[in-house]
Amino acid sequence: MILGILSDTHGRVAAAREAIKILRARDAEYIIHCGDVGEGVLELLPAERSAFVFGNNDFDRHGLRDEASERSIRCCETFGDLELGGRRIAVTHGDEIRILREIRATDRFDYLLTGHTHVADDHREGRLRCINPGALHRAMRKSVATLDLNTDLLTLHEVFAGG
Repeated sequence: MILGILSDTHGRVAAAREAIKILRARDAEYIIHCGDVGEGVLELLPAERSAFVFGNNDFDRHGLRDEASERSIRCCETFGDLELGGRRIAVTHGDEIRILREIRATDRFDYLLTGHTHVADDHREGRLRCINPGALHRAMRKSVATLDLNTDLLTLHEVFAGG
C-alpha cells in the first residue's frame, strides 16, 4: 500500500491541489494530512481514503469536523491511531509534547507522522520511524511524501505551486 502524506497546508488550496495531484500520480491509495489544514483543503482529499489531525492553527475545529463527516474523511482530532497495510501508524501534528511522549513511550507503532516544523524529516527512534513530509506553506522547499508500507520506501516530492 502506498500512503500519501502532507501537512501544514494552512488553507493554501492551489498548493494542496498540486500536492494531491502529485500523490495520486505516485499511486497513493490513502492520504494522511498531519494538521494545520485550513479552509478549502478537505474538499481535495479523497472520500473514505483519507484522514487528518488538527494542528495548532486549525481554529475552526467544529467546522473541519463537520466537513470531514460530510465528505467521509476520517477526523482523528489531535491524535490518530491507524492500521493501514498491516502497519500501525500514529499521527499527530507535533505541537503537543505530551502526545509525542506517549507515542514514543510505547512500542505499538511502526510509524509516527507529524508536521508542525515546516521541515521535512525522516529518522528512527528505536523501531519507530518518525516522518515529517514538510509543508506547503512557509517552507523553503514545499514538499509532500509517499510511503510504500510494503517496502518501507519513503520518497519526498517537491511541490511547485503558489501559496
